[in-house]
Amino acid sequence: MNFITFTETRLRAFTFSVFKKMGCSDEHANLATDVLIRSDLRGIDSHGVARLSGYVRLWEKKRINANPNIKIVHETPTTATVDGDAGLGLVVAPFAMQVAIQKAEKYGSGWVSVKNSNHFGIAGYHALMAVEKDMIGISMTNASPLVAPTYANERLLGTNPMCYAFPAGKYPPVIVDMATAAAANGKLEIAQRANKSIPDGWVQDKDGKNSTDANELKNGGSLLPLGSDAAHGSHKGYGLSATVDILSAVLSGANYGPWVPPFVAFLEPSANPVGEGLGHFLGAMRVDGFRPATEFKDHLDHWIERFKSAKTIDADKKVIIPGEPEHEFEQERKISGIPIIDVVVKDLNELAIKLGLEELK
Repeated sequence: MNFITFTETRLRAFTFSVFKKMGCSDEHANLATDVLIRSDLRGIDSHGVARLSGYVRLWEKKRINANPNIKIVHETPTTATVDGDAGLGLVVAPFAMQVAIQKAEKYGSGWVSVKNSNHFGIAGYHALMAVEKDMIGISMTNASPLVAPTYANERLLGTNPMCYAFPAGKYPPVIVDMATAAAANGKLEIAQRANKSIPDGWVQDKDGKNSTDANELKNGGSLLPLGSDAAHGSHKGYGLSATVDILSAVLSGANYGPWVPPFVAFLEPSANPVGEGLGHFLGAMRVDGFRPATEFKDHLDHWIERFKSAKTIDADKKVIIPGEPEHEFEQERKISGIPIIDVVVKDLNELAIKLGLEELK
């Protein structure tokens, strides 16, 4: 497995040019680029530029609208439903989070459910928008059905990530950003590219038996919920995933469960959809709606310090604060560059040739 390192500037320019070729405005191309590059900077390589060709293929199939009319279709002072007009989720979700933030600025909290959207990148990007305003950010989305509920042998839910982000004082924000499946599909894709097996408990084969084959989903298998099986608490992961699906889609009018459109372009959406596109749920709560923000952040700093000083079972390991590894990746990669696996670089260069763009060097 070989990696090629690129500067953030080079990857941004390349990614922007791809979105422009799709017909996005400068504003939308910049925003979509920022979401993907932030993912690569934070070490979440499965959701960064590696996803670019997937978005292009969906656009070619006319399943992504490069110039959407994103609008609020229902609202109260503190809530709203947004119609993404089949736009890039990378653009639709920030629009919705901005609505949530504006409502929170006026009323203390804002909650927005989204329909008719597409894959929105990393949940953490959108939740961090609220943190920048001294707010608690919440971000979640439903996704392509790849996960079998506890006891099931049928794909009914997506990896359905959820994120909670909290502003700290002298420390980076605490960011709980996770899939509600035992593993995100992107981790399987990384293992496939590296030709490696995956840990036991991530997937089951088409007969419902555990497997360590990273290609199992292609063979009719399914991902397992967080917890893997009932004995290890998979009903909890199933419950969290169901919560994301209901808030993101049943609430907004998007497709839910097995009707969520697949991210891969070679699979067609359901012929009998129950809603429009896929859905997101964004929330923002002003910290000073509960106590002065400086007090909260001082106490969160103290919380972080106490957890970092915890006794550990291994002297070589320390307790990790949620969001800490991603922050460290971001600080390092802004200086040393972003490593991209060679098979992804090859894919991006093939995309560049197809679109008539300069290849990555």
